[in-house]
Amino acid sequence: MSSRQTRMLLIRHGETPWNVAGRWQGHADPDLTEEGWGQARSVALALAAESLRPWSHIVASDLSRARQTASVLAEKLSLSIEIDVRLRELDVGSWSGLTRAEIEGRDRETLLAFESGEPTIRPGGGESRVEIRERAHDFVRDLAGRRSGAHVIVVTHLGVIRALVPGAEPTNAERIELVAEEVAARGVDRVKRREDGAL
Repeated sequence: MSSRQTRMLLIRHGETPWNVAGRWQGHADPDLTEEGWGQARSVALALAAESLRPWSHIVASDLSRARQTASVLAEKLSLSIEIDVRLRELDVGSWSGLTRAEIEGRDRETLLAFESGEPTIRPGGGESRVEIRERAHDFVRDLAGRRSGAHVIVVTHLGVIRALVPGAEPTNAERIELVAEEVAARGVDRVKRREDGAL
């Protein structure tokens, strides 16, 4: 393994109408709200003002909310975007588009098991936490191998961030910075919030 560290800045996509309504998105593809576009612009401005990291490129989920967030960053930072389906949100199957209350009314037992952290539960017949963790870590290992020493912005979803950083609960457009080689080698076992509120 190279001694050069690959820095990853994980950014959760901006707000969507389904976030506002409390609807589970999964692989559904809603666009950003005006607030979501504004969140993306705010992150782009903050990154442009920082001189700490020479960001080399952006990798984003193929879902619209992540691509739209990434497009704002790419334009402001003059970077290209690479799309990677491994960065998609957790597939919640038939629960997609439903609120928690609606899911509880249909499948309370499975919902409670999923919310308790049971790693093999497939919400709505979709994807388990084990499966999303495997694909998220596969992405990180690949990134560390292909982009050794690079500083990469990764625009993704809450499920992928939770898979990589247990205990993280980022809000829309919140940032988390990690070293890809460390995540690939041993994972992340805790998150510390900085004084400015970022993770």
